[in-house]
Amino acid sequence: MSRGTAVVTGASSGIGAATARRLAAEGYDVVAAARRRERLDDLASSVPGIRAVTLDVTSAESVTSLAATLDDVAVLVNNAGGALGTEWIADADPADWQQMFETNVVGVLRVTQALLPALEAGDGGHVVVVGSIAGHLVYEGGAGYTAAKHGATAVVETMRLEFNGKPIRVTEVAPGMVHTEEFSLTRLRGDQAAADKVYEGVDHPLVADDIADVIAFAVTRPAHVNVDLLVVKPIAQAAPHKVARRTIG
Repeated sequence: MSRGTAVVTGASSGIGAATARRLAAEGYDVVAAARRRERLDDLASSVPGIRAVTLDVTSAESVTSLAATLDDVAVLVNNAGGALGTEWIADADPADWQQMFETNVVGVLRVTQALLPALEAGDGGHVVVVGSIAGHLVYEGGAGYTAAKHGATAVVETMRLEFNGKPIRVTEVAPGMVHTEEFSLTRLRGDQAAADKVYEGVDHPLVADDIADVIAFAVTRPAHVNVDLLVVKPIAQAAPHKVARRTIG
């Protein structure tokens, strides 16, 4: 028996794809949504229970089109986001900041707002926002990203207040260092050597499946149980700026 429909944004790779796979294994009918349709189609063709939908969370028209196809949503995982650049404030490009806010903050608003009637339908739903430890701490060279993720955290906490009394649970999952194919590569503007260096010498950084596991835990608790916040870091990481590394060579 299906647990209901789960929508996962940013599902074409990394945490989003891993979450789509895991929720399908948990018995959800998963709508895997992202911009890169070819990747989504590959995911859907390889995992029973996943349906691919093209979605750009920065486009109101795209989000509205998605919402029009959904009447009852059990789980919404707002995963679409990401970081751009490591420049200090003196050298930061406002366009990068705007893009990070559009995906990490405004995207969460657009999708949650559009799916709110479906989340309230039936037995009620669960909104999960994939934030970051960057939403709770700051570090040099990360102001744009930390500001965006702090904004996402503020949205989550306000949702919990405003949705109180509705049949909707609200959870933030805040990962630390997760080694995925694209996160650091995108942030470092395609510099593969620099992206590899982020994880160099780190004993077992988290992987996407670790975060998918945590998300699955949160959404499969009994309906009266709300997990507010889960902060998840590898044991090698104490803070964004403090990571234990093995000596290489």
